[in-house]
Amino acid sequence: MQLEEKQQLISYLGQFVTHARWEKIISVLQQRTRHITVILEDIYQPHNASAVLRSCDSFGVQDVHIIENKNIFTVTQGVSVGSDRWLTLYRYNQQGINNTQECLKRLRSEGYIIAATTPHTKQITIEELSVNTKVALMFGSEINGLSEYAQNNADVSVKIPMQGFSESFNISVSVALCLYDMTNRLRRQHNNWELTETEKLDLELNWLRKSIKAGELIEKKFIRKKEEGRGKKEEGV
Repeated sequence: MQLEEKQQLISYLGQFVTHARWEKIISVLQQRTRHITVILEDIYQPHNASAVLRSCDSFGVQDVHIIENKNIFTVTQGVSVGSDRWLTLYRYNQQGINNTQECLKRLRSEGYIIAATTPHTKQITIEELSVNTKVALMFGSEINGLSEYAQNNADVSVKIPMQGFSESFNISVSVALCLYDMTNRLRRQHNNWELTETEKLDLELNWLRKSIKAGELIEKKFIRKKEEGRGKKEEGV
């Protein structure tokens, strides 16, 4: 879809949402980022999976990369409160390959530093992890943590400082703590964390579609009108 047609469709769909909803979409878009992303490797508890997505949405992290080598990632709507609808989810679940390898390969090609969160190796604290470059925070399963491959192929290992007897936080808590620290620092210290105008436009259209009942039918009506308009124009030439 061409830029002009996309803008026209956004204006058309905007008629079918409340002013408050459209304002909310625009407001959220201004705080979205792809400078930080989250990788989830073999998370299997729906409650934790859902809580992680809710945190990503709440802190403005748009993309979540879901690796399913051993476990299927499922969401509990009562916990996620629909947050997965507003995120861009990438799933890596091909049979017979190392999906972790595929995920890391993709993110590195996009310029991300891979940061493994694990208490078992020499690491820096989350506060020491720089936000000057794009960062992919990688979290492992609730019991086993990150796979050996993930730990060995990360660019850096990070931890959340702890003062008690427990070795680690619950994964959903870990994600929330890490994102709270990193997104706050990112917005304070970095000038280029927002989405591009093209990315904002694409998400605005996507979110409008998801905000409208019978949105698909309404969009088809718009396309039909556009095609009829082109036909009349060609007949008049």
